[in-house]
Amino acid sequence: MEKIYPKNYKEAGVDNEKAEQFISRIKEKVTKTYGPRVVEGVGGFCSLYKMGKEKFLSAGTDGVGTKLELAKLLNDHSTIGIDLVAMCANDIICSGSRPLFFMDYLATGKLDLKTSEDILSGIVDACEVSEMALIGGETAEMPGMYKEGDYDLAGFAVGEVEKNEVLDGKNIEEGDEIIGISSSGFHSNGYSLLRKVILPQEKELCEKLLTPTRLYWPLIKRCLELPGKPIKGLAHITGGGWRNLLRINGSFNYHMTGIPGLDEIPSIFSIVDQRLNMPLVDFLETFNRGIGMMMVVKPGHKLKELFSSLDEKIWLLGHVEKSKMGKGKLIYH
Repeated sequence: MEKIYPKNYKEAGVDNEKAEQFISRIKEKVTKTYGPRVVEGVGGFCSLYKMGKEKFLSAGTDGVGTKLELAKLLNDHSTIGIDLVAMCANDIICSGSRPLFFMDYLATGKLDLKTSEDILSGIVDACEVSEMALIGGETAEMPGMYKEGDYDLAGFAVGEVEKNEVLDGKNIEEGDEIIGISSSGFHSNGYSLLRKVILPQEKELCEKLLTPTRLYWPLIKRCLELPGKPIKGLAHITGGGWRNLLRINGSFNYHMTGIPGLDEIPSIFSIVDQRLNMPLVDFLETFNRGIGMMMVVKPGHKLKELFSSLDEKIWLLGHVEKSKMGKGKLIYH
């Protein structure tokens, strides 16, 4: 009997539309707590808080989602801590921030020392790569809330950025270019759907899905140090896929003319694409599809030379255009 896969994320049990409605409904309540030092709150990749006239703190929080179920299935918890740090650090650097420190939260039904140590080792490794101090955390045993062997993770990252170096997308202009930087795989989103597509007995494919989220700070740091400041905006491609590009500046259209072929990105994407048989737009707006970070840059930038010297694969994904409607969109070609 032929296996029937879910058609989309919603059929897998995740309702993105409802999540967006929730954010919209709470935004007014949340903003009541803001004081004059809040520069950026709900809606961006991270929040910004004024620490003096010329410096901001950036803050972000995230988890790993149901990718934890794969770690449990394979009994391999050695990389899930990397995912946790990456999901937070990759968000705060989108503001141009330098990561400072990280904190973690582990909740479990019953503490398993080996599993916990493996998780923490991954967190430490990722913090070192991201140049963040792991300054603390919390471990909570919650029998009755979690079954034995189950756990959940949350992370909290803080960075800093000078006022005149914030990447807020305000300087984006028509004609700017969109560059894509490769992902290491599906990273840490879409797993409620992926786990219905890749079966537990397909161990080799499950191991590929467990590939940890790429940490982009070492590369982005080099880019931010280039003379002329070529980067105008950064987008971490997580939940919502390529639509995250609109979070840089939603008043422009982004023409995506250079979508990578499936033969140019990790093979696991091709397998999932064949099984889901999703329209291309739905696939791009559910998963990262081989692009984990996007940047909007000035034409004539010097980034190509840097990426070439680092043997870094990138794609010219498209260009920016003014929106006559005042509200931008992604246009796929």
